[in-house]
Amino acid sequence: MAKKPSGKNRAKAAKGEDKSAAKAAAKNKKPPADDAGKQGVEQVRGAKATGVREELLEADEMGTANPWMREAVRQTPSWLISMVFHMIILLILAMLTIPEGLPRDLRELVMGPGENEMDDLDELEDEDIEDLDLDVISDPVAVEVEPEDPDVSPVDEMEAAAVAVELNEFGLEHAPRNDLLATVGAYTGSGLSGRGKGKQGLVGKYGGSAGSEKAVAMALKWLANHQFPDGGWSFAHQLSPQCHGQCRNPGTLPKARIGATALAVLPFLGAGQTHKTGKYKKTVKGGLYFLVKQMKLSPKGGSLHEAGGNMYSHGIASIVLCEAYAMTHDKGLYNPAQQAVNFICYAQDPVGGGWRYQPRQKGDTSVVGWQIMALKSGHMAYLRIPPVVVKKAFTYLDTVQQNSGASYGYATPGAGQATTAIGLLCRMYLGWKKENPALARGAQQVSAWGPAKSNMYYNYYATQVMRHWEGDLWKKWNSVMRDQLVKSQATKGHEEGSWFIAGSHGKRGGRLYCTSMATMILEVYYRHL
Repeated sequence: MAKKPSGKNRAKAAKGEDKSAAKAAAKNKKPPADDAGKQGVEQVRGAKATGVREELLEADEMGTANPWMREAVRQTPSWLISMVFHMIILLILAMLTIPEGLPRDLRELVMGPGENEMDDLDELEDEDIEDLDLDVISDPVAVEVEPEDPDVSPVDEMEAAAVAVELNEFGLEHAPRNDLLATVGAYTGSGLSGRGKGKQGLVGKYGGSAGSEKAVAMALKWLANHQFPDGGWSFAHQLSPQCHGQCRNPGTLPKARIGATALAVLPFLGAGQTHKTGKYKKTVKGGLYFLVKQMKLSPKGGSLHEAGGNMYSHGIASIVLCEAYAMTHDKGLYNPAQQAVNFICYAQDPVGGGWRYQPRQKGDTSVVGWQIMALKSGHMAYLRIPPVVVKKAFTYLDTVQQNSGASYGYATPGAGQATTAIGLLCRMYLGWKKENPALARGAQQVSAWGPAKSNMYYNYYATQVMRHWEGDLWKKWNSVMRDQLVKSQATKGHEEGSWFIAGSHGKRGGRLYCTSMATMILEVYYRHL
């Protein structure tokens, strides 16, 4: 005998029968023809909302919905439920799209130059650079050199992310405070525009000659013919494939390839040749890639410090990257140039304000000269330089000056020829005006010494001092220096276009060093305005 359902079960059964009857009636009843399309659209629009309503009704039947919710569901139109549902979905999707949290500059400080940034360099033709690996630095390598003085106060530490500042001491009135890349094109007329189409006019105006320009052209050819397949150069120039020992007088620093490459690229940039334009654009491109590939990135910046070249190599290579970026505005060079400047700022002696062979050592004037020239080039490119670095550089020069700033020593007060020329040029770059009595006395002293016969290092700095001083002192200096170099350039065999002058740094750097320095001296008429 079948058991009769209970009252609750009978109610449920009745309720179910009512639902079945309603569904059957709805199925048998066909909508009018003119309402059929409208009904189909409404079914699509209300599909998800109906699903929500059914879930809530099911909860009602299971006894898990609150009375107010049941009433709200019955009274709420389908379109409103659909709208709320889609708003919730959109909010969830928005929360899943998270922007990169780090600012661009700080992200690049940790990660190094991105592939997109180096794409600009990849647009250049590279088929003629034999076996050159053009991979971009992607994995930062920590700089293993530690500060000489670990007890330096944290107060002396440079900021991790430098900011755009006003640097009146560097000669330009104002550095921009907005996007550097958007405004960098406005400055070039103040420093490097002489390397462009108006170069020939400057040659005649400031004392150059057809002979000096021919010497520069021959030197660039010699340098290009001694480039290595990987894009770099070596002071052991005789090892280059095109030389095979045909040129004498190699240097004794074969491991200092960053320094050699930087010294070789600088004369090309000085003549207006870049990786974008010019007869030697592929040569310059190879050199730039070599330098960028050697950079070791860390939160301290991008180090180009190397065994055999130490901070000399880093300073000279930094000048190359800053000048190449300033001349071309190639965004692919922005990060390497800025990171090179950042490392100079880190490597400064936090107490004395100088630079030497290793980061944070007590400074010497010779290494200081290259770092200040690199900062000057960085400033002309509108890179970011903390003001404290400039202030400390002034402090260092004060500690090695003599005769109230008219002469300078190596690491203590003195009056050496090369160190005096370096100190005076640094003072000019850092803001001393022509009216400064000490600068005037220093220029007179350099003029009295005159160009050296065998010290290319002194000649390089002293020529820049005289060129910036101008007037009769410059005319006197130039007439001797220019003709001396033009007459001493090699004109025969594979050595044609090069120089070798045994003397200060000459034997260590060899023919490559002498040729680079001599070429830059003969480019002084337009290399810096």
